[in-house]
Amino acid sequence: MTDFTPFQSLLGGALIGLSAVLLMALHGRIAGMTGILTGVIPPLSPEWRWRAAFLAGAVAAPLLYQAVGGHIAFSVPVPTLALVGGGFLVGIGVHFGGGCPSGHGICGMARLSPPSVIAVATFMITAFATVFIVRHVIGG
Repeated sequence: MTDFTPFQSLLGGALIGLSAVLLMALHGRIAGMTGILTGVIPPLSPEWRWRAAFLAGAVAAPLLYQAVGGHIAFSVPVPTLALVGGGFLVGIGVHFGGGCPSGHGICGMARLSPPSVIAVATFMITAFATVFIVRHVIGG
C-alpha cells in the first residue's frame, strides 16, 4: 500500500517541473534522465559537468529530505529477478522509444511533442496491461 502524501507529492512535482524548465531555459536541453545519464558514461559528453550536477541533485534531494526529518516509504514487493527483468525491459523501451518516461512524460508532453504523446500512451497502456496480467492472470 502506498502512503497518501499530497503535499510532498505536490512539492516534488513542482520541483521536477522547475528543474525541467530551468534546464531548458539555461542550457536548451531536455530533462530526460536517460539522456542526461548517457552523457556521464564514457565516452563523456563535452557537457558532462552539468549532467553530473543534475544527477547528483537527483540523488542528494531525497537524502537531504530524510536528513531534515522527512520519511520516504519505499518497498519493492517483487523478487529481485523480476526487478532486474523489468529494468532490462525498460532499457529496451528507452532505446527503441527514443527516450525515457521522464523525458517524454514531463518534457515532451509539455512541448506537445507528438512522438512523446505516442510514447507516453504506449507506456501507460503497457503498464495497465502488465498490472492486469500480473495481478489477475498470473496472480501476483
